[in-house]
Amino acid sequence: MREIIQIQVGQCGNQLGSTFWEVIGKEHGIDYEGNYNRFNSGTSNKDVHYRETSGGKHIPRALLVDLEPGVLSTIKVSSQGRLFHPNNYVYGSSGAGNIWAKGYYTDGNDLIETVIEAARKEVEDCESLQGFQLVHSLG
Repeated sequence: MREIIQIQVGQCGNQLGSTFWEVIGKEHGIDYEGNYNRFNSGTSNKDVHYRETSGGKHIPRALLVDLEPGVLSTIKVSSQGRLFHPNNYVYGSSGAGNIWAKGYYTDGNDLIETVIEAARKEVEDCESLQGFQLVHSLG
């Protein structure tokens, strides 16, 4: 299988990513608990975007990244939030306040090792990684 890992960054990236997982879950017959229903599935390639645990639960191959906890906290407490692996939520405490240099040199720089480690773990769970899908905004 050719797996794709989605990396969602920032408010826009995570809000768009949330909608993506809602749509692709319906397409593949996977509910917010990670249960697969083959009768509701429109396609059999669920392993491209999901990995299956030993208990049969399907978890998105996704990293949710932000410099502040706001949007990720909203996703985490939603019904969809249980779908993602808890270690794949990576966020800071303050945000950059729309200041590029602060996000690049300080707050973002502090999170990069955590993001790389989470990405490495996702890659190790892949049989044949196809690539990364990055969802974010510019500006």
